[in-house]
Amino acid sequence: MKILLIDTCGETGSIALADLLPEPTFLATATLPGRTASERLLPTIRDLAAPLETLDAVVVVNGPGSFTGVRVGLSAAKGLCEALHRPLIAISRLAVLAHPTGLSATATRIHAVLDAGRGEFYSGVYVDGVCLREALLTHDELLAAAQTQPQVTVVCETAVAASLAILAPRLVDPPTAASALPLAVRRIQDEAFDDIATLDANYLRRTDAEIFAKPRPAKNLHPTGASVS
Repeated sequence: MKILLIDTCGETGSIALADLLPEPTFLATATLPGRTASERLLPTIRDLAAPLETLDAVVVVNGPGSFTGVRVGLSAAKGLCEALHRPLIAISRLAVLAHPTGLSATATRIHAVLDAGRGEFYSGVYVDGVCLREALLTHDELLAAAQTQPQVTVVCETAVAASLAILAPRLVDPPTAASALPLAVRRIQDEAFDDIATLDANYLRRTDAEIFAKPRPAKNLHPTGASVS
């Protein structure tokens, strides 16, 4: 059973072709350096996985990450599955980051963190590959959430590791398309496929309720009690 794995969420995109029988084995891998996914993704897939009709499923890491990169990878994966009539599996980049070798023990809480920019972080908590929570958090919110229960914090960016030094995070290599294979195998075994028509990117945006619930700066008051702009 051949599957194609796509990850274009980070600064460097990647593709992997794997055969699951008799046991999961990589047949080929490729990288798309320097955010070139929009130009090189489809030609590289054709070179790596031709003929495409031999594919049995497509796996895509659907975010969070670069808005354009996530959209490019997801659109390509959905297009392939629609054209080939193959099942699609979408996996969170946080879930992939939370599944490095040696940290997947049952009952261990794994806290995966990615830089979301503007002083915020993508945060995901997992136990044995099962997602307990994914959220977009500020630095203070993340520290407060991480310190409520014992857990192993995993990051792949040095700046994030430095910012969260109080949590003693484990710094690992950035996840790639190949890194998603163990989670993809589990999903295939469970026949847990996604609906191509309704599947969307995992952007982890804040909800309107969260945005408008933030306290607004108090207006300056005139000595008479009237507000002034």
